[in-house]
Amino acid sequence: MNNNSTIILGIESSCDDTSASVLINGKIISNIVANQAVHESFGGVVPELASRAHQQNIVPVVAAALKEANVSKEELSAIAFTRGPGLLGSLIVGTSFSKSLALALDIPLIEVNHMQGHILAHFIQNDSNRYPQFPFICLTVSGGHTQIVLVKDYFEMEILGETIDDAAGEAFDKAAKIMGLPYPGGPLIDQFAKNGNPKAYPFPIANLEGYNFSFSGLKTSLLYFLKKELVKDPEFITKNKADICASYQHTIIKTLFKNLLKATRANNITNIAIAGGVSANSLLRSELERIGKQEHWETFIPNFEYCTDNAGMIAIAGYYKYLKKEFVGQDITPNARLKIN
Repeated sequence: MNNNSTIILGIESSCDDTSASVLINGKIISNIVANQAVHESFGGVVPELASRAHQQNIVPVVAAALKEANVSKEELSAIAFTRGPGLLGSLIVGTSFSKSLALALDIPLIEVNHMQGHILAHFIQNDSNRYPQFPFICLTVSGGHTQIVLVKDYFEMEILGETIDDAAGEAFDKAAKIMGLPYPGGPLIDQFAKNGNPKAYPFPIANLEGYNFSFSGLKTSLLYFLKKELVKDPEFITKNKADICASYQHTIIKTLFKNLLKATRANNITNIAIAGGVSANSLLRSELERIGKQEHWETFIPNFEYCTDNAGMIAIAGYYKYLKKEFVGQDITPNARLKIN
């Protein structure tokens, strides 16, 4: 390895995925993710089980990332890790491991905000060589967050609007649970919706001031709607699964773009990106392209592997911090409610 190479080890452990990535001179060389199937039978992430699984997974995942990148730990320039937001027990595992390894190797330690990582995933080298230009607006949609973020620079970001209750990803998963679909239900709703009529059943869209979102009312509306229909026909969900999923998904995506359109027009910005786990949703991706052409936007959609939680996005964020020499000491602690700005 060239002695002048900058090699960053990224570590992500904010929720239930343990991930490690090796980045060399700004390019992701390996990106290993270990999922936790243990939560499926509970219908959602169990924090205590998640932290235990991270303890089991983190050493083999880091070893696999280094091996795939053909890099030894002694060649690392720095270690970047997710400090927050996320589940505290999960964050503690990643933070403690990163601090210990950085101390043992006597190399810099870099803390990364998980949500900034999702946004900066757009700067991972890709085949198209297309990257957002500052300033741009990013719609960040995941299981825990839904935000419209004005991105002025790599680490200068302003939240224009966010959910006041459930995140969009949470609304997907809770709806799937109501319908009796296995966890995680969001991708299944997307799958069933492809064969359904998005206008079969009208669901309400919350009308809030500014650019904030609310999805709790939508979830409650679905619950009461299904209870009412199941009294008439116990097989209602089975018979109409595709139409229910399509209508519910249509309402979530319509809600997201309603506020995104307002924000882009008010701020006169035409570089628009999406990020987070729900950015893998097929309707969200296609609507961004359709509305983007209509509004004359330059649109940016991450590769599927960088949508959900992964260490590649932590490594690229760490790389830009490394260039600025923004390091932290061994007294750093995880922050489950870390703010984006």
